[in-house]
Amino acid sequence: MINQSSIRAYADRAGIRKSDQVVNEALRAGKQTAFLSHSHKDAELAKGLQGYLQAQGWIVYIDWEDTSMPPKPNRETAQKIKDRIKLLGWFIFLATANSTSSRWCPWEIGYADGVKQIDKIVVVPTRDSAGNNHGNEYIDLYRHVSTAEGGGVGLFRPTDKRGVLLESVAL
Repeated sequence: MINQSSIRAYADRAGIRKSDQVVNEALRAGKQTAFLSHSHKDAELAKGLQGYLQAQGWIVYIDWEDTSMPPKPNRETAQKIKDRIKLLGWFIFLATANSTSSRWCPWEIGYADGVKQIDKIVVVPTRDSAGNNHGNEYIDLYRHVSTAEGGGVGLFRPTDKRGVLLESVAL
């Protein structure tokens, strides 16, 4: 589990660029990218996770930063999300109370499960300030991010207790 306060700490960092710009540049340069599935109610957490992952070398797309998205969700929104999930190398699910109860987020992870390699789907389970854990229902299905023994953040397979430090993951 990752504490939401730890993720939030990255939200205001300078140098985080809007994802539609940085993802398009990364795609042109042949770099790896990730789609971040999250509830829009968790915008600050999404920006924090984007900032943290960008500091680790990950290029992270957030849909509401994409200027080509319709202002209100509709069928075009769903198609654009599906296209981005397929196009981008990784799918990351930010598990919070809001995302697990969202109408869109479970649909996104279900869609990703059907079109992506299983090792390219990652869940970021979180713990909120009240001590509640979110995302446990996905930990046995997909790789997940968690704090590693000795510090740092690791990427773990569903049933393994050992993982790889996030900054060491080959993108």
